Amino acid sequence: MSIHRFSVRPVLALLAGLSIISAGPAQADATLLNVSYDVSRELYKEINPAFVAHWQKTAGEKLTINQSHGGSSKQIQSVINGLEADVVTMNQAADLDVLARSGLASTDWRKAFPNAAAPYTSATIFLVRKGNPKGIKDWNDLARAGVSVVIPNPKTSGNGRYTYLAAWG
Repeated sequence: MSIHRFSVRPVLALLAGLSIISAGPAQADATLLNVSYDVSRELYKEINPAFVAHWQKTAGEKLTINQSHGGSSKQIQSVINGLEADVVTMNQAADLDVLARSGLASTDWRKAFPNAAAPYTSATIFLVRKGNPKGIKDWNDLARAGVSVVIPNPKTSGNGRYTYLAAWG
């Protein structure tokens, strides 16, 4: 398989608004659990070291960040069912709405952003057969005769919704 990556919307909102942070009492060493949707795993591998260094410099304590990644619906349900997350980062406004309905997030979380927007980052990856025999390079190639597209169900998958909307747009 070959991988072709296409940016859908280059908006990066680092933890802002899609994060719910609970502050606890100060300790000599601190540990945070970030519960997040699966696609963000690599992003946090890059961001966490800088955040840890900043924390140590400003708070004067060692910080360990543990991560839990999985499908967004499963992750949200785990938090609702008692997984003690310090930070929850999701890519869909609907995920935060579920947390708000459960009482774990403010129901007016959208007011923190201009036009009640939910900041996110998203990319779509096209997986093609070895050697890319149909020459898939961009969105227009997906509409050609003889090309089949498989995406997650947009009714149940955040990535499916983004992929559908990106293709539609």
